[in-house]
Amino acid sequence: MALIALVVLGTAVSLTVTLTSDHGHGSVAATDTSTSARPAASAPTDPSTPPAEAPETTFDPDPSTASGTLPDGYVAYDDREGFRIAVPGGWVRTATASRYGIDVVNYRSPEGDRRLQVFEVEESTADQSFQVFLSDAYPRPDGFVEQSLTNADDAGTAVLLEYTADSFGGEPDIGPWHAYDLRFLAEDGKIYALASYGTTSGNGDEWDTLDTAYTWFCPPGLLCEEPTA
Repeated sequence: MALIALVVLGTAVSLTVTLTSDHGHGSVAATDTSTSARPAASAPTDPSTPPAEAPETTFDPDPSTASGTLPDGYVAYDDREGFRIAVPGGWVRTATASRYGIDVVNYRSPEGDRRLQVFEVEESTADQSFQVFLSDAYPRPDGFVEQSLTNADDAGTAVLLEYTADSFGGEPDIGPWHAYDLRFLAEDGKIYALASYGTTSGNGDEWDTLDTAYTWFCPPGLLCEEPTA
């Protein structure tokens, strides 16, 4: 699984987990012993009323278990929400309840200037999801400017939105921000989103973060082979 190369322009539930760098060969669905119902709250990417996040967990790559196919400095693991993914080592994980599907998971750099967000999309296709997000009725971030909206795979089941924004609710005021928002059909037949954020004045690693996360993504409940170089 790889993206087309592009020109880069209830009751509160504790979500603290132990993350490891065991890349293995699959994702095992996490067991949630909570009986609390997820609230019918705002959509995962609604920037106007960011929900409170659970306690943070920091993780680092373990050189002794690093995969030869992982980029330097990245760690792959099975998240508590059941999916496998790879993100830069040393980032901080938090999560919030979603009104649909898995919890919204955020991974942030220690400096807070980069972020990767993972969530399950309610609409039946990636195109429909972006029609909602880009509609006048949806509360987009302050200073939102669409840069491009393109198909990101040969099958037409993955769509990539690139945009900039002045700020995001609940995030550091270090913008303007630059974002890649990818929504795609996964192997379990569900639509997921991977959104990678950085600042326009940063080092421009948002694309590498997104591409690596997508390459290593395996949806909850499935066993996926480790990506090859």
